Amino acid sequence: MEITQHYTPYQGFFKRLEILDWLYAFALSLASLFALNRFGAYMDGYEKAILLLAAPVFAWLGWHWKPVRPLMLLLAVLSLSTIYLYGGNLETGNQKFLLKYLLSSQSAILWMSTLFFLSTLFYWGGLITRSDFGASVGSVLCWAAVVMGFTGMLVRWYESYLVGADIGHIPVSNLYEVFILFSLITALFYLYYEQQYATRQLGAFVLLVISAAVGFLLWYTVSRDAAEIQPLVPALQSWWMKIHVPANFIGYGTFALAAMVALAYLLKSKAYLADRLPALEVLDDVMYKAIAVGFAFFTIATILGALWAADAWGGYWSWDPKETWALIVWLNYAAWLHMRLMKGLRGQVAAWWALVGLLVTTFAFLGVNMFLSGLHSYGAL
Repeated sequence: MEITQHYTPYQGFFKRLEILDWLYAFALSLASLFALNRFGAYMDGYEKAILLLAAPVFAWLGWHWKPVRPLMLLLAVLSLSTIYLYGGNLETGNQKFLLKYLLSSQSAILWMSTLFFLSTLFYWGGLITRSDFGASVGSVLCWAAVVMGFTGMLVRWYESYLVGADIGHIPVSNLYEVFILFSLITALFYLYYEQQYATRQLGAFVLLVISAAVGFLLWYTVSRDAAEIQPLVPALQSWWMKIHVPANFIGYGTFALAAMVALAYLLKSKAYLADRLPALEVLDDVMYKAIAVGFAFFTIATILGALWAADAWGGYWSWDPKETWALIVWLNYAAWLHMRLMKGLRGQVAAWWALVGLLVTTFAFLGVNMFLSGLHSYGAL
């Protein structure tokens, strides 16, 4: 008699893990414990919990998406090498070649910006000429931009402490920093879908919104001297910022990605670039998955924001313009998902809705800071 073994999805997943998977998780755990032992005296209980939870979270990410592993290794090597080059003195940044032209936060972020622009050009070149080589170069350049951007963010975090121990903070506190975060998150999610669906044709569209963000970032840097590291305003001196802002921008990034995929969907459905883009079913699936992921994280961010507001201002909700527009964004995508799941919404209506959703999200992200004031005025232009 033949005996068949049945595994639950989780049992089957763990059974497929190899020795390198466990070594990767073990290395992350050691790194977290080392950081806790080395810097634990400077952390509160919440920060220690975040540090310890980072190991299993990134282990899970590395198990599900292998490129996370070399990315994290490369970021560790580059950021630790930069810390070594600084030697605890911020002025060294103007004296050492590698720091001045490559690895200081401002240099790395400028490289990120350049690489994103070049990636956009190669993706479009590959799409227009039907060149696999052009799209492949665009993908490599996009990965390089992600590496330089995250390196710049990690180094900026360290540099903030070199400016002053009381000034140091995680670099997600102002428009300059969150525009970098937005660009990197959007690019990472795109690269994930690029691999999952084995298509590079969408890079031309997604990199457009990233290049627009980078263009704004460069303008903002030059016109407002935004790259200068500033002390945190009192309202942001909270551990809530470390989790609320990244969760929020996972939402923003995936909503933007979905909108650009929706643009590709509309073009293909109108017979523009039809023979050069993935099937409409693939575009619809990427759009849906991106919005679903974004909605989940945006919901978490909204809840965290309410808890932070209660801690900082004594109330969970105050109908501040930023809060009101966050609610509008949430309701928009909640309605989109409801129509998709309950009514089977597909096609051009769903695509147009996702594209218009980008306008709503952009106003909540940037327009509120430009035209309205309120409790979140510390993010104003």
